[in-house]
Amino acid sequence: MKEKARIGWIGTGVMGASMAGHLLKGGYPVSVYTRTRRKAEALLDAGAQWLDSPQEVARVSDIVFTIVGYPHDVEEAILGAKGVLSGLAPNGIVCDMTTSSPALAEHIAQLAEAQGCAALDAPVTGGDVGARDATLSILVGGDVAAFERVKPCFELMGRSITHFGKPGMGQQAKLANQTAIAGLMFSVCESLLYAHEAGLDARVWLEAVSGGAAGSTALKNLAPRILDGNFAPGFYSAHFLKDLELCVTECRRMRLVLPGLGLAEQLYRLMAANGRGQDGTQALILALAALSGREWKTP
Repeated sequence: MKEKARIGWIGTGVMGASMAGHLLKGGYPVSVYTRTRRKAEALLDAGAQWLDSPQEVARVSDIVFTIVGYPHDVEEAILGAKGVLSGLAPNGIVCDMTTSSPALAEHIAQLAEAQGCAALDAPVTGGDVGARDATLSILVGGDVAAFERVKPCFELMGRSITHFGKPGMGQQAKLANQTAIAGLMFSVCESLLYAHEAGLDARVWLEAVSGGAAGSTALKNLAPRILDGNFAPGFYSAHFLKDLELCVTECRRMRLVLPGLGLAEQLYRLMAANGRGQDGTQALILALAALSGREWKTP
């Protein structure tokens, strides 16, 4: 029986901990590093091995996954002095699942290839629920042979796995997704705000329309949280702002005008400036209410 690949995992936040946990349950040996060790405790209790840097993780791994916060975190984790590529042996694979810069993904792939390794960019969509339930959509760019080697791991974490082509194209697919999500967040929050201000029972309204043309995964998952006054992050507003900034940067490069995307980026920037960056994306309703001089209160 073929031995399972040795897995390294960097980053155990809202989504990363669940994703790594699925690999452990799937029988893979997993070595872990994250900047805050306590966030990895559940994985360590389940049998993962702790190591003190991405470099040390890479030295004992065939495939190293990273899912961190921002592009500069990706650079540090993979390209830093104690990063993954400084420890990864030839024929190893580094797979970044952070939503990050397409240009950075291309750069990492070039450096990995130069030392006999491969790199994939494989951001995900589905949020905390998808990570927990292993129903993520995984959007992959990079070397086809590396993709085929990593695919059994992807299948333990997600339901939809798509290879989009050369390095950076997984990131481009995710940024297109985030552009769609920006519109959905307006849809969910503006419709709830309208229903509430019109004097409707927002919970009854939600139940009535969720199964119709207005229904969406965002409406199903996030609207009840808003109505419960639950702004805890399934996905941090600050991280969504980062994604929107990446989208806007790519739009400038392509000379593409997307007004809705630009407005979403401004509103999430306002939320961050008002100290709401650690809230979930559904906290957009607070910013929208404020535009009309209103304060959103749980119905």
